[in-house]
Amino acid sequence: MENSETLKELVREKYGAIARDSSSCCGPTSCCGPTNGENVFLDISDDYKGKEGYVEEADLGLGCGIPTEAADLKPGQTVLDLGSGAGNDVFVARQIVGETGKVIGVDMTPDMIKKARENAARQGYTNVEFRLGEIEALPVGGSSIDRVVSNCVLNLIPNKQGAFSEMIRVLRPGGSFGVSDVVLEGEFPEALKEAAELYVGCVSGAIQKNEYLEMLRDTGFENVRVTKEKTIVIPDDLVAAYLNEEQRNALKQSKVRVLSVTVQGFKPLKSEGCCTPLAEAGACCAPAA
Repeated sequence: MENSETLKELVREKYGAIARDSSSCCGPTSCCGPTNGENVFLDISDDYKGKEGYVEEADLGLGCGIPTEAADLKPGQTVLDLGSGAGNDVFVARQIVGETGKVIGVDMTPDMIKKARENAARQGYTNVEFRLGEIEALPVGGSSIDRVVSNCVLNLIPNKQGAFSEMIRVLRPGGSFGVSDVVLEGEFPEALKEAAELYVGCVSGAIQKNEYLEMLRDTGFENVRVTKEKTIVIPDDLVAAYLNEEQRNALKQSKVRVLSVTVQGFKPLKSEGCCTPLAEAGACCAPAA
């Protein structure tokens, strides 16, 4: 696997191209299957049509779930969308939190930020904001967010522990997250795990489901649970681009699964050794003597 910075640049380049193309991944660009080994995004997104707040121009077909369904959003809340893309989940969340709430989207791809801001301007939204930045170093203050959402993005981050640590840092005590992502059950063939194109396509960057959940718990989140799960079927022609016949047959006989999961978890109301947090300040008072 290439180093983290190289992978980040690969992700930025591919997703920037999608933003500039102004069409969904699975639209005219035909990137839902192998095209000379360069574009292998899978069509694993959920259908947002009919969702209140849905803006079609912001839906590039890059998600793997609907994280707002697990985020327990309420009017007046401040919501943060990690890897916000063209703004799809931001606009859905905005509909729920209303005019008294606020939604912030963070993305590391300048072209995506540009497209999201254009989409927001066309809708006339004044309580959404898009910031350029990386999830491992969020341009967001600590304990300032009520809810975090993310859609098929955390999987792309090499330093997942760093991303989870930033999530708990920015959430207010008692705040929660709802994220959709891709995980594995069983050992995936190395030939697929090492494919950079599949990494951008949300497959080879996946880690084991149990490891993903335990990492969230180890970060300090409570009541971490999977609220929705579905199996992702990888097309035979895509597998054939990376595995020989013997390897393909072994894969079919194995119990490995690629899963789309939506996960929910909560930041504790108070930290160990601390008294009740000051909700307004979003901080905990000094530890008891």
